[in-house]
Amino acid sequence: MLRPPLSIHAALLLGAALLLGPGAAAVPTLPESPARTVALRWTVPEPWLVGGQMQRPVLHRELPLTLSAAQVEAVRRSGSLAGVRPAVDRLYAQVAARTPRDVRFTRVGNQWVGEARTGWAVNRAASDAALLRAVRRGEQDSPLAVTLRAPARSVRWAAAQRLDVLASGDSTFTGSPAFRVHNIRVGAARVHGVWVAPGASFSFNAVIGPIRAATGFRPGYVVTGNTLSTEDGGGLCQVSTTVFRAALRAGLPITERHGHSYQVGYYGDPGLDAAVYAPAKDLRWRNDTGAPVLVQAAWDVTAQTLTVTLFGRPDGRRVQIAAPVVTERRPAPDPSFVADRALLAGEARRIDMPAAGLRASVTRTVTFPNGRQRIDRIETRYRAWGGVFAVAPGDDRLR
Repeated sequence: MLRPPLSIHAALLLGAALLLGPGAAAVPTLPESPARTVALRWTVPEPWLVGGQMQRPVLHRELPLTLSAAQVEAVRRSGSLAGVRPAVDRLYAQVAARTPRDVRFTRVGNQWVGEARTGWAVNRAASDAALLRAVRRGEQDSPLAVTLRAPARSVRWAAAQRLDVLASGDSTFTGSPAFRVHNIRVGAARVHGVWVAPGASFSFNAVIGPIRAATGFRPGYVVTGNTLSTEDGGGLCQVSTTVFRAALRAGLPITERHGHSYQVGYYGDPGLDAAVYAPAKDLRWRNDTGAPVLVQAAWDVTAQTLTVTLFGRPDGRRVQIAAPVVTERRPAPDPSFVADRALLAGEARRIDMPAAGLRASVTRTVTFPNGRQRIDRIETRYRAWGGVFAVAPGDDRLR
C-alpha cells in the first residue's frame, strides 16, 4: 500500500524529531514579530489673533514609540499594553507637560500677532485602545486622543477685549559691563508678561521683587561717598526707564517717577529716565484704559537694545511728547577718585562718566476722543557730576 507524500511542514517536524532523538517532540513556533516604531500623532487647533481677527491654524505633532521584537510579540499575544506601559507613559507625560500660557504678541512683518498656548491632556483610554489596535495590526502610526486646556487669557478672550498695541518704549545699553547686561535681562524677564487690570496700578518694585543674588541678580559697582563698593541689581534702572517711556507714550497716568541725581549716558535725552531704588524710589503708573494692559519686554544682547511694549484696548487717545526743554546748565566739575584694592600703584580706571548739571522739562499732552486734554509736565534736576575714577589705595588723588 502506497503512503501519500509528506507535506513540507510534516517533513520538517519529522526531521526535527530525528535530530532531537527518541522520545523528543518538536514544538512549532510562530514567526517572531519584527521590531517596530509606531508614531503617536495628534492634531490640535492653535488660534492666532491677526489684525483683531481670529485665525485657527492647526498644529500637527507626533512622538515615536519604538518597540523591540519581543515587546511587539508580547502585545500581540496578550492583547494588552502592560508590557510596554512604562514607555507609553513616558510619551504621554511629555504631551501632558505642555501647560497653558496666556496670550502674547509677536511682531511679524508690520503687524502684531497674538498667540496663546493651550495645555494638553491625554485621553488614556482612547489612546491606549488605538495604540493596541495599531500594534496588533502592524500599522505605523496611531492617533493620540488629546484634550485641550485653555489658558485664562486665551486668544478668543483677547479678541473679545479688542487688545492691540498701545505704545512702545526703547533704550540702548551699549557699552554696559557684563554684570549690568545680566541684570537688565533678569529685570526685563520679570516685567515681561505682567498684566495690569483696569483701574489698577503697575509698581516696578513690586514686580521685580527682592533684589539680591538669591533672586538672580549680580553685584556691580556702586559709588557711595568716597568709597567703591558692590551692590546687587546694578542696571535695573535701564528697565524702569524703558517701562516709563512706554507708559509715557501710551498716555497712561504716571503716579510716581524719579529722575536720576545726575545724567546717565545710557539714557540719551534728559528728562526721560526713571530711577528706582526700593523701597524709597519706585516707578508707578495707572491703567485708566478700561481694559487689561499687558507688559511685554524684548531685549537684544547683540544690538544692546531693550524694548518694552504695552498692549491693551486703544480708546482713541492721542499723545504728544514735546522735546525736553533744558535750562540752568552747569559744567561738569573735576572727577572724584575712589580706592580699588584690585588696582596697582599708578593705575586708574574710569567707572563713571562726567555729566553737566541742568534742569530738564518734558511736556506731555494727552487728547481724548471727546476733546478733553490732560497736560503733564515732568521736571528733572540733574546735578553736575565729574565722573569717578578708581585708583589704587594710597594714591595721592584720594586726598
